[in-house]
Parts: sequence; structure tokens; C-alpha cells
Amino acid sequence: MLTRELASDDATPVAVHAAIHLPSLIAALSIMLGGTIYPFLMTRSDGTANHSLALALLWAMSAGLVRGVGFVPRAWVWRLLFSGWSCLAALAVAGWMRWGY
Repeated sequence: MLTRELASDDATPVAVHAAIHLPSLIAALSIMLGGTIYPFLMTRSDGTANHSLALALLWAMSAGLVRGVGFVPRAWVWRLLFSGWSCLAALAVAGWMRWGY
């Protein structure tokens, strides 16, 4: 659903996306529940914390939640970092960190 609203500071119309993006939301909720139920997912084989893996998973979770609820940032930097594609890319990086090397 795409509607047009006026920005508060000027009279230019701004597109507002209100549609829920279900794949991103499911990925984010899965990461959230998986990290809560089994926190050893973010550790190395010796039991120490893997901060790089945690960063990739938390980025995927954040991007999935932001895009999943239908919020699309205005600035291109935030739109790039919190898109559905960045959620997928962060999940791929996390999978590579966990099982690839």
C-alpha cells in the first residue's frame, strides 16, 4: 500500500510504505527467538563469544525488524542498511562465519 503525505517542514509529497514485509519479519523473529533460546549459537567451538558472528546476526535481526514492520527510511544510507536485501546479506555473512570457515 502506497500513500502520499505532506512532509511537516515543506509541501513536497513523501511516499509512505505501510506494507509488512513478511520474509524479513520472519527472519528477524527467528534470529531473536533462536538467540534467546540457544545463545551458544553465537559462540566459537571453544565456548568463547564470536563477536563478528553476533554483529552479523544482530544486523540481520535489526534490518529484518525495520523492514519487516513496513518502515522504509528516507535517507539512502539507512535505506541501504535496513533493507530486506541487507537482512539477507547479513544472514549470508553470518552463515559463512558460522559454517564456512
